[in-house]
Amino acid sequence: MLGLASIISARAEGTSNHLSGQTSPYLKRAVSQPVDWYPWGGDAFQRAKELSRPILLDVGAVWCPWCSLMDRDTYTNTATAAYINQHFVSVKVDFDSAPELVAQLQRAQAVLNLPAGLPLTSFITPDGKLYFGAGYLPVDRRADKPSFREAAEEALTRYADRGKIEEESFQLEITK
Repeated sequence: MLGLASIISARAEGTSNHLSGQTSPYLKRAVSQPVDWYPWGGDAFQRAKELSRPILLDVGAVWCPWCSLMDRDTYTNTATAAYINQHFVSVKVDFDSAPELVAQLQRAQAVLNLPAGLPLTSFITPDGKLYFGAGYLPVDRRADKPSFREAAEEALTRYADRGKIEEESFQLEITK
């Protein structure tokens, strides 16, 4: 099993995350990011179960300026990436390549009274319950936008309260 130091070191040396070989322009753009991204699928959910970690899900598109900004400022920040890699299993989805999945995620976030536009930042249990989410999250707090770290810490706090997740979550239909 790779430790956090070896994951970060591998990223620094230019090796890719789990997005290598993906054809989506949005996923291809994230191959060299220091976040240990997975594409949507069973491998990510299995890894989350093995590590007992929630899933950080990023949905975006190459044509979305806020998605590009979050990719550039948040997900390429090495301190933020190290935090993400330590606490989450990260999944990236291209809005244009998975319309049924994106519609389900947007519906789930709307039902939970969470932002449902792009970028779509969702926090999901390893068994597929969407329990928290946001839109664009900068590295540092900006006016009415919490920082990525603040939102992620809130997601981890909520994840620790599994009873509340059972009451206040949306079960996704996960096809792998």
